[in-house]
Amino acid sequence: MPATTLPRPFTPADQTHMARALALAEGAIALSEPNPRVGCVITSSDGRVLGEGFTQQAGGPHAEIMALRDAAARGADVRGATAYVTLEPCSHHGRTPPCCDALVAAGLARVVAAVQDPNELVSGRGTARLRAAGIQVEVGLGEQGSRELNIGFFSRMQRGRPWVRLKAAVSLDGRSALENGLSQWITGEAARTDGHAWRRRAGAVLTGIGTVRDDDPRLDVRLVPTPRQPLRVVLDSRLTLSPTARILDAPGSVLVLSAAEPDGKRADALRARGADVLAMGGADGRIDLPAALAELARRGVNELHVEAGRTVSGAFAAQRLVDEYLVYMAPKLIGRGRDLAGFGPLETLDDAVALQFHDVARVGADLRLLARP
Repeated sequence: MPATTLPRPFTPADQTHMARALALAEGAIALSEPNPRVGCVITSSDGRVLGEGFTQQAGGPHAEIMALRDAAARGADVRGATAYVTLEPCSHHGRTPPCCDALVAAGLARVVAAVQDPNELVSGRGTARLRAAGIQVEVGLGEQGSRELNIGFFSRMQRGRPWVRLKAAVSLDGRSALENGLSQWITGEAARTDGHAWRRRAGAVLTGIGTVRDDDPRLDVRLVPTPRQPLRVVLDSRLTLSPTARILDAPGSVLVLSAAEPDGKRADALRARGADVLAMGGADGRIDLPAALAELARRGVNELHVEAGRTVSGAFAAQRLVDEYLVYMAPKLIGRGRDLAGFGPLETLDDAVALQFHDVARVGADLRLLARP
């Protein structure tokens, strides 16, 4: 169909197939990083599903290729078919050939994409190549769902930094720990399992040296299945992390950020445990958080999951670096204790970090609050 033809309104069948493609894209969580999470459904002119798939690990086939392979395995002829894909098909040679070329070669007649790819190597070029080949292309169906699923990828492509999600578990009176530092367990088992599902989404999980000293956490994903472990990041200005800390245990990789050049026996001991040690000091002698975010983006981290104590959480909050607060609230009162984030005091309420609730859900006996600036 010529590129000048106006797109027709999306039908209920279009909406059903795109909803399926978005559901398939969720299968790429924890698998496709640093690539986006994409699903694809290929249907015949009468609406029968011919093939479907989602993006595999980096360097593996993208969603469109998986759907074409699935159709071939079913013995289906995709000539004249429609592909519903949750992100604009890629048009450049990366680790794999362009998906738009594969769709053209397969003889598809129509492509419905949820949203334009924010990657400047693709953005608009994929749809242009499809249209130049005579394929009808429509964009916009399922856009919000695709953006939410790939919120970190969009952040890294458009802002040069990961989407920062700060997770905390607090009591009804806002305490993240007792006054003596004890915090296990404020929330219940269901909330802890749900928290691991959010860890699984992330390309990296970050904490501070204080949390490592106090709790000796592993900060890996254990309570839900995962095909890979996120990078674990420790902010350690003076490089005091013990080589015996559990956070250094396999599986997964560890990055330790210090404020000073990481030379000497301490750094060597951490490197001997497999950690990457990097200086990221700012003018104030502390770790430069914006520079750290830029470094994580350079390493392909789309979503950063912060699980830290009041000092690190407070630093992220005070510098307005948190994109999303993931807070589990338990129905209990603690009284005197430690705050979620230590910053301030503020002069006026106008200086507060203003948030809007994005989602509120019951998780076991607790509440899960998702808030964004």
